[in-house]
Amino acid sequence: MKHNHNKQSLPQKLSAIRQELHRQPELSGQEFQTAGKLARWLHQLQPSILLEGIGGTGLIALFDSGNQGPTILFRSELDALPILEANQFEHRSVKEGVSHKCGHDGHMTILLGLAQAIAQKPPLRGRVLLLFQPAEEIGAGAERMLNDPRFEQILPIDFAFAVHNLPGFPMGQVIVKEGPFTASVQSLIIRLEGKTAHAGEPENGISPALAIAEILQESKRLSVPDPQSPDFAILTPVHLHMGEIAYGTAAGYGEVHLTIRTWTEPAMEKLSRYLLEYLSKLVARHNLGLSTEWTDIFRATRNEAEAVAHVIRAAKELGLNTQQQELPFRWGEDFGAFTQRFRGALLGLGAGVHCPALHSPDYDFPDELLEPGIHLFRTLVDNILE
Repeated sequence: MKHNHNKQSLPQKLSAIRQELHRQPELSGQEFQTAGKLARWLHQLQPSILLEGIGGTGLIALFDSGNQGPTILFRSELDALPILEANQFEHRSVKEGVSHKCGHDGHMTILLGLAQAIAQKPPLRGRVLLLFQPAEEIGAGAERMLNDPRFEQILPIDFAFAVHNLPGFPMGQVIVKEGPFTASVQSLIIRLEGKTAHAGEPENGISPALAIAEILQESKRLSVPDPQSPDFAILTPVHLHMGEIAYGTAAGYGEVHLTIRTWTEPAMEKLSRYLLEYLSKLVARHNLGLSTEWTDIFRATRNEAEAVAHVIRAAKELGLNTQQQELPFRWGEDFGAFTQRFRGALLGLGAGVHCPALHSPDYDFPDELLEPGIHLFRTLVDNILE
């Protein structure tokens, strides 16, 4: 860090780090500078193990007390979004069309603050694992890290926690829920291969037009938008393409891109299976070739009861207001890949009622959340490891 941190208070230091990360955002899978900066900073704190380049640009810092005890993993994200920043403040993004509009700069800083707290006063037993994952926004980085052979070095893991700031909730409020916390989300690209013909003689070709219309109708029919329903599902057409702008030619190729959401993994598996069966029957009827591709896969984040109880206890000890969420959030969160494997919880931290929404061009992570986030994680460490 180039700042003169010595004369600053801790909140000022944290804020300066967060703003430096905000200034230099990097897209999913390209977080080389960000990871390098964090690695240099963590290296000064002398963790027992510092692993770089896990699953791409992923980073793991392990603080081991040397005494038997549980292992707690805390996860943060490295990547920014392809969104042009509308803010004009001093720490605005220097990269045209790329900015931290999900608050990953804040989440990273919370983990750095926790690292400093652990280095200054290590727990008496067990291990604390700080993990910074790439490519969260495209639902790819968590699996890449988990599948990296070097990840095995740090197992076993007893608990996994992550925080996400939530605009629209009171500043510093802790938002928790047992069971599904964020939806299972994945996107399906459907490619329909027919045959072009003269627009005046469409019967000589094979057009995907009617099949596309049927897919759109079926997507609407399969959607169960009632969040209270166990069959909750939203199928959203996000992109369509058919033929070319050539008025003498009847289309011979088409694409439909859908985003699919359910509350649980089994529901997603069932719906995915049904869709693929439906499509193969549809193309047979329309005499089309079919290829499909799944992308941007986010596993449902499933919060385990004991992990949630730890979060509620820590929040109470710190005098932070706690809100029990009745329904899961509809967005996807790559932390789901961790909660499918380890007992864990994703918790929300209110970013203020009037804070611009996540992914808005004018969003900025509120620095007032850094300290409550660090204290909450530190308290979890103390309670589980002491």
